[in-house]
Amino acid sequence: MANFIRTGLEEQEYNVTVLHDGIAGQNAAIQENFDLLILDIILPGNNGLEICKLVRSQKKELPILMLTALGSVSDKVLGLENGADDYLTKPFHFDELLARIKALKRRQSITAGETYTIADLILNSKNRTVHRGGKEVLLTKKEFILLEVLITNNNKVLSRKFIAESVWGENFDRGTNHIDVYINYLRSKIDKNHSKKLIHTVIGSGYVLKDS
Repeated sequence: MANFIRTGLEEQEYNVTVLHDGIAGQNAAIQENFDLLILDIILPGNNGLEICKLVRSQKKELPILMLTALGSVSDKVLGLENGADDYLTKPFHFDELLARIKALKRRQSITAGETYTIADLILNSKNRTVHRGGKEVLLTKKEFILLEVLITNNNKVLSRKFIAESVWGENFDRGTNHIDVYINYLRSKIDKNHSKKLIHTVIGSGYVLKDS
């Protein structure tokens, strides 16, 4: 399976390093400058959860994807609590793995920036602060990530699929109104007390953050 994943990613022009031993993988993850880490849980040496916890303590911005046969809710919760950004269970479709990798990379590129401004709205990714009209706006973690996605793509209409992959990055049930709910949360905090509205709905297409 590791060779299958390596071949598929190399065909997408990724540079891939495969290590089958937990200790060797842990050392490489700490010492090398990888852009993303894919971890199984059941490994000789150190298991994936131990590696994930250690790597996360030293490399807070490195995206980590757990790819494992352990698929119970408690397994997923444990993986995420130990520092994983996403959790995919076997068997899986390669296209889904690739989509999740791209979503994690998008989120990483967003948080790598620092300050974004549109009208009187200012978002600082490094300090994770938001101000509108000179006043600080307090957001939850998901609200902040959603606003990052919108502001770094300002003036672009973003589909629900793009938003779901960029913000949640997991098997997202697009049949729910979860995205609408979070957009409404943002509107109540960003636009509610301002005459100029920045978050707009484009019927049938998605949402856009723009100064108009």
